Amino acid sequence: MTLELVVVDAFTDRPFTGNPAAVAMVEQFPDPQFMQAVAAEMALSETAFCVARPDGGYDLRWFSPTMEIDLCGHATLATTRVLGGSPHFDTRSGVLSCRTDPDGVIRMDFPADPPRLAEAPMVLEGGLDGAEVKAFARCRQDALVELADADSVRRLQPDMATMASLAERGVIVTAPGDAGGVDCVSRFFAPNAGVPEDPVTGSTHCALAVWWGERTGRRDLVGEQVSARGGTVYMSWRGERVELGGRGVVVSRVSMAVG
Repeated sequence: MTLELVVVDAFTDRPFTGNPAAVAMVEQFPDPQFMQAVAAEMALSETAFCVARPDGGYDLRWFSPTMEIDLCGHATLATTRVLGGSPHFDTRSGVLSCRTDPDGVIRMDFPADPPRLAEAPMVLEGGLDGAEVKAFARCRQDALVELADADSVRRLQPDMATMASLAERGVIVTAPGDAGGVDCVSRFFAPNAGVPEDPVTGSTHCALAVWWGERTGRRDLVGEQVSARGGTVYMSWRGERVELGGRGVVVSRVSMAVG
């Protein structure tokens, strides 16, 4: 058996930046242990498996190197980049509708993830790696930490044990943007999902759109994830839904001989 995968750099228009995801189009989902093993072998933040449905839609599942994921933005964008057009995906997070605009930007309709203000854990009382913590909140699976400024987010070198202790999946660290046209910056640390730092994370912007939308009074925002690879996410907050936008670049095709 040969498994064909397409690797797409998501939330970028330049190869070797953004967040790479592998996409496998399969006739039916293989055994979950097999899909998990493939994701571990690819060693990317997520590997997506996609099955065409008789009704014209698709079933979609995502795997990090260590676990199946409930919601993944960049691998959904990558799958849409492979398929083209305006696919609809049935997922563990419900039906996700996507479209490809004429300019190549892929738009994805995701559930909003409103952060809830909470008392900061004691481990953050002295700040985070010396940076001032302005606010702490909890999302569905993640914690959100707002720092005082964008430079503090860029310079951050957090302890991964601390990151793992703060939330089920990972920790969003964010601050106001410091460049023209950028409303917020962020980084995302998810050691519990086998991803110490994710290059660009679509799903965290379902929370960031609400967080910064409430603070700026704007519903249309631009987020910059300031990881080493970097990437840009366009956000439109619409109540219980968030539309996320970005570009994707096909960088490689992998043939994996298995069995």
